[in-house]
Amino acid sequence: MTAPPAPVLRAVDVTKVYGGTQALKGVSLDILPGRVTVLFGENGAGKSTLMKILSAVESPTTGQVQLDGQVVEFGSARDAADRGISIIHQELSLCPNLSIQDNLFLGRERTHRGLFVDRRAQRSAAAQVLGRLDDALNPDLPVSELRLGQQQLVEIARALLQNARILIMDEPTSALSAPEVEVLFQVIHELKAHGVAIVYISHHLEEALDIADDVAVLRDGSMVATARAADVDLAWVVRKMVGREQDDLFPVRDPKLGPVALETVELSVADPANPDRLAVDGVSLTVRAGETVGVYGLMGSGRTELMECLAGRLPAASGEVRLHGEPVTGSVRQRIRAGLALVPEDRQRDGLVQTMSVGQNLSLAAVTRFVRRLIVDRGGERQAVQSMISDVTVKTAGPDAPIGSLSGGNQQKVVIGKALMTGPRVLLLDEPSRGVDVAAKADVFELMARQAERGLAVLFTTSEAEEALHIPDRLLVLVRGRLVADLRAGEITRDRLMSLADGADTSEETSHV
Repeated sequence: MTAPPAPVLRAVDVTKVYGGTQALKGVSLDILPGRVTVLFGENGAGKSTLMKILSAVESPTTGQVQLDGQVVEFGSARDAADRGISIIHQELSLCPNLSIQDNLFLGRERTHRGLFVDRRAQRSAAAQVLGRLDDALNPDLPVSELRLGQQQLVEIARALLQNARILIMDEPTSALSAPEVEVLFQVIHELKAHGVAIVYISHHLEEALDIADDVAVLRDGSMVATARAADVDLAWVVRKMVGREQDDLFPVRDPKLGPVALETVELSVADPANPDRLAVDGVSLTVRAGETVGVYGLMGSGRTELMECLAGRLPAASGEVRLHGEPVTGSVRQRIRAGLALVPEDRQRDGLVQTMSVGQNLSLAAVTRFVRRLIVDRGGERQAVQSMISDVTVKTAGPDAPIGSLSGGNQQKVVIGKALMTGPRVLLLDEPSRGVDVAAKADVFELMARQAERGLAVLFTTSEAEEALHIPDRLLVLVRGRLVADLRAGEITRDRLMSLADGADTSEETSHV
């Protein structure tokens, strides 16, 4: 049996303390060349903190980082990058006003004799690395014109250009479509073959296990388990992460349905990027009060365009939206007043204001509720905010805490709470579990179930098969803008769902509600 290679990068008894909070507690981890080490853990478990220490974004309070068997103390993240350690951060760090090319080489410009930027060489290298990711993007295109998944590919391309020996990927697939994920995995296999060590963090547990050679699990700042990926399964990962079985994470409901709250009739929506194409094509659906309905679809299925049209962010090309039997039209504000509230897919861009506190974000969409004779009733607003923090179980130091101090899962609860503070009759959620860990997902699902039990109609989208199979009372399957199935909970298997979503099965299935 061949002995494993020596670690190229090690964390040895690393601790990290922020004020009175101990983010890491004596963590040790070996990163081996030519292997993918997947790091699992809930939001707040310490994953990102450990990665920042390994890439010299942060320094450990105590403990060591070893590179090639030698203790190292990097002066900066640039110093670590020069030694071959590159990191792709979970939150995008691109400059939207600059081109793809300029973002790829920002701070590392290629020059003629150290004087002038060699834009021809940069453009050629940019096109080559984008081609490696199977994306024929124009390097001169402004980043602001890219969709979220394409921006994520630019982040990955920037790391690949640095020819790293150790590549740390923090949620690299959170915004990628299934074909883009496949291409990324091909690139990872290529990097492994060239001896690159890869550290991979993802909330998509099954996906991460597919690419893993070694796994490590952090919980509450401590390393609780390490293993070879071949020796573990999904249930083992969930159990180590959260201390309970996977099936316990899904809420069990006995829905009590009321009248139809939301209805669409032959609704069509043009693709914002290509107005000659329909992103949503003649969709008719209903959601009843007290019901949770899921819309499952892959990237490009039209699920986001459907939700944004319902919320008034995109116009309908044809068809009708009805709320409790009455046609609903108008702006986002008018629809909020009518009782429609949307939790958007991209919470950072569309759901939160980063310069505001937790409380200010929560009350932002409902602030007119607290206006008395042109003056905001701050006492009433604060009381409502405190009540919502408790209701949606946001873990925060208080309403005045910066929104950036919260984990991804708690930020998502704030966005949901913000929608609920408008007093909706129909709650729309676009990919509500995107970018949050498995335990935070359970909290979000429980929150959705609780709102349905209170009589709200809940319509949400997902690209996660397990969510589609376990969460909704009824599941709709959307393929290339068309509704191909309408099924009650328990009426579909995973294989059948994937067959429908891939378009391999063209027979329409409906269940009458």
